[in-house]
Amino acid sequence: MAAAGGAEAGVAEAGVAEAGVAEARRAVSALRPRLAALGRRLAVPRGAGGDDTFLAKGSATLDKLKDLCNEGEEHPSTLWQFYAQAVLDITYFEENQLVNEDFPEESSLQKVKELMCILSEPEDLVRECNINEKPINILGAELLECLYWRKGALLYMYCHTAKERSRWLRENIAVFKKCLNDGVHYLMKMLSFRCPLQLNEDVSLQDKDTARLLSEGIFSDTHLLAMMYSGEMCYWGLRHCGDGKQESLETTNPASNSDLACRSQSVPLDFRETGKRMLTKYVAICEGPLKDQGWNTATAKHMLCYIMKSQN
Repeated sequence: MAAAGGAEAGVAEAGVAEAGVAEARRAVSALRPRLAALGRRLAVPRGAGGDDTFLAKGSATLDKLKDLCNEGEEHPSTLWQFYAQAVLDITYFEENQLVNEDFPEESSLQKVKELMCILSEPEDLVRECNINEKPINILGAELLECLYWRKGALLYMYCHTAKERSRWLRENIAVFKKCLNDGVHYLMKMLSFRCPLQLNEDVSLQDKDTARLLSEGIFSDTHLLAMMYSGEMCYWGLRHCGDGKQESLETTNPASNSDLACRSQSVPLDFRETGKRMLTKYVAICEGPLKDQGWNTATAKHMLCYIMKSQN
């Protein structure tokens, strides 16, 4: 009986090992075309702007990833994490170029769409490989926060420029509204990956201000900025598009929709309620635990005032 049990255990272990090998092969197979695509982006001649440091980092990570794929010994999660980091570095250079060029009116929307799709690739890759794990368990909270922050912040910067182009705005209001909607969704998702610290008897923090920040889900300056950007985008939405809840985004101009992010957020936001919530929390944190730390609330209060008046 003991011998039979040992044989069964051996068969089970062999099965697990085979499954692991198959998973690694799927990961490498799915990665190769994506690595080739990133390599082509690196090969494109670069104009002024951007930061070559990030291109160099991205290139080095890409080379390391290609070596690991050829060796075929690394766990898929490690390969995907390296891939996500390469995506973040290479696209950061391209985003900086767009910002330095003030988002050219003729070409920037298509470029933004491209970058949004690339920044979605690490998550898409995990899903494509049929892993029975959530992306957060594979990529980790920090990498996912970076990916969603970058998508939300890119749309924030694009909308910040686009709203000043009155003719473009009149002709493309559905596109603008959708960019705002998607941007706020991405930033709110970024804020949701880590659970706020539950303060109780088992948690001892001497610094009460730090404890308050962590209990509010603020783990870095970027988390606070995401809150402010979300509120500001809702304010722009109210000013230029109405409250954001009258129509489903699925009903807006399909030709316009095709110009937006490849995996766009179809659930319409209530700009008024979301903006009020985000800006109220931002002001409370800046004037509470972060008082005298250099965070300005004048703009946030002005926007809150507008939102409250529009409600009445």
